[in-house]
Amino acid sequence: MEKRTDKNVYTIIFAIVMVVVVGSLLAFTASKLKPAITENERIEKQQNILYALGVNENEGTGDIAFVSKAEVADLFKTKVTEQLVLESKDGKIIKTMTRQEYLDSDEKAKEPYLIDVKKQQANAKAGESRMLPLFVGTSEEGDTYYVAPIRGKGLWDAIWGYVALDKDMIVRGAFFDHAGETPGLGANIKQRYFMDDFYGEHLLTEAGAFKGITVAKGNADPKNNDKTDYEVDALAGATITGDGVAAMIKADLKLYLPYFQSLKTAN
Repeated sequence: MEKRTDKNVYTIIFAIVMVVVVGSLLAFTASKLKPAITENERIEKQQNILYALGVNENEGTGDIAFVSKAEVADLFKTKVTEQLVLESKDGKIIKTMTRQEYLDSDEKAKEPYLIDVKKQQANAKAGESRMLPLFVGTSEEGDTYYVAPIRGKGLWDAIWGYVALDKDMIVRGAFFDHAGETPGLGANIKQRYFMDDFYGEHLLTEAGAFKGITVAKGNADPKNNDKTDYEVDALAGATITGDGVAAMIKADLKLYLPYFQSLKTAN
């Protein structure tokens, strides 16, 4: 009599074996690649901060050009003169820590530039304090600027950036990026011409109130000659992404206002 094999049992066993084997391979690969991924994350964030600070390889009106990977670590140490972490709650700064104080704190955190802004936003929504990294640096012209990371929501996914400000909260440089905006439309926030439009734009009114910057459709100043109108020209066909940029600038940079007010008081 022919012996029949229960095909369902063998299928289930095969599936279990494959899951175990593939899972083990993925875990092994991830562990091996983790140092390289961490290093790439470090390099990318340092390049972004330096770019906003005006330390880059841009030439003429061409595409954006970061400093090279070989130079970024040394330039970051040279140009970023101080790393601060502002602890904020309810929009008020409750503590300011230097880089070393932050690393020595109970947070057991990584370098300030590796702080997860998304996680900190979630903390704030939960009523907890939020860590706000701030990088004090020197531009190529020798001016002191303050670079703050920001994060928001575009049309399809997350958008983020780094904005360099002077002590009066005037924009002196910007870098924007995205996770999945539409090529040729919302993805153009990563284009140099869009980032350059923000240079010189004021965030504060003459009275010192925070105003922000609107990415305006039908802007009456398309060449952005007026730097006190709190507007830059919108990207064609990318209204929602532009609104997301404006929203993250207003929501995140406003949190730094108390710190900049303290700079004026100190002077």
